[in-house]
Amino acid sequence: MSKIRIAIIEDHDLTRLSIRIALQQKDDIEVVGEANNAYHGLIMLKKLQPDIAIVDIGLPDQDGIEVTRKIKATTIHGQLNIKVLILTLQDNKESVLAAFNAGADSYCMKDIRSDNLLEAVRVTADGNPWIDPMIARIILEQAQQNLYPISVNSALKLSASQGNIKPYSLTDRELEVLKLIVEGCNNSAIAVKLYITVGTVKTHVRSIMNKLCADDRTQAAVFALRHGLVA
Repeated sequence: MSKIRIAIIEDHDLTRLSIRIALQQKDDIEVVGEANNAYHGLIMLKKLQPDIAIVDIGLPDQDGIEVTRKIKATTIHGQLNIKVLILTLQDNKESVLAAFNAGADSYCMKDIRSDNLLEAVRVTADGNPWIDPMIARIILEQAQQNLYPISVNSALKLSASQGNIKPYSLTDRELEVLKLIVEGCNNSAIAVKLYITVGTVKTHVRSIMNKLCADDRTQAAVFALRHGLVA
C-alpha cells in the first residue's frame, strides 16, 4: 500500500516539529518535505508533488489562504494535484470562509489532538473534507444563507439517506454525547462530563455514527447542526 505523502508549510519551528513527529509515527504516512514560508513552500510543492500540503494560515511572507489559492490554480491547470489541509489558530468566520473559497480541502485548529490530525490527514487523502467541529457551525450557517460558493452537501459528504434520520432515533444519552462531540470534546472529556467510562462513550459514539450514517465525528457534528439535533 502506498504511503500518504505529506509536505508541511509552517513557520513556527516547534509546531512544524510536533506535526512531523505525530505523522511519522504511522507507517501509512510519510513527511516528504517542510518549509517555513510560502515562497519556499510553493517551490517545494512543485518539486515534491505530495498528496497533501498542511498549510499554516499565518505564514510570514504570504498568508496560507493565498498559498492555497495558488496550489489549487496549479491543480486546475493540470500541473499539480495536491490537497490542502489548513492548520490555524483562527476560527473566525472570515478566515474559515476565505480558506474554503480558496479551495482548501480540510480545516483544522492548531490545538487539534494528534490522533484527530491523523484522522484528518487520512480522510483528506481519501478525497473527503475534514472540518474541525469547532468551525462546522460557521460552514452550515453560510450554507443556510445560500452564500457559500461550494456545494456544502457535497463538501461535507452528507448522504441523502441521512435525511430520513429522526431526532427520536437517538437516545437521550446519545444526544448528550452528540452535543459534546459538536462542542469538540474527545472521548475522555465526554466521559468526565457525563460521569461514564471511555468505553461507554465509544459505544455511544459508534451507535451515533451508525444511526446518522456518518463516517466520522465531523460528519456526525455537521449533521446534528444541520438538522437541529443539538442546540
